[in-house]
Amino acid sequence: MSLSFPMSPDAPGGSSAWPERFATVVRLALAPLICCWSGLFTADFVLSGYYTWPRTSRVFVLTITLIILAYEFVYREQRSRDVPGSEVQARKAVLYSCVIPYVVGVGLLLLLVAVRF
Repeated sequence: MSLSFPMSPDAPGGSSAWPERFATVVRLALAPLICCWSGLFTADFVLSGYYTWPRTSRVFVLTITLIILAYEFVYREQRSRDVPGSEVQARKAVLYSCVIPYVVGVGLLLLLVAVRF
């Protein structure tokens, strides 16, 4: 008797495309949300002027996490496809899924600060 994850390719009725679907969900939904929130949080840290070791370490860990997310789950996943021009496509995916949402998060905080004053 073999137990397997219901979405695994070798499970009865399982799809062989589930890793691609997971990568698409991460690239189109999860990464932009995390990057936008992180941009907001990082801009708040920088603009607050309240630099303590716990807050600084949180921003440092958040930055490292974003780099890992962008490289492992967006860039490398796009590079693993056997498509000509995958290098350019991978860079565009990182730009659209990580960099632009991060800048939008920073912009949102700046907009909130400008409206408040």
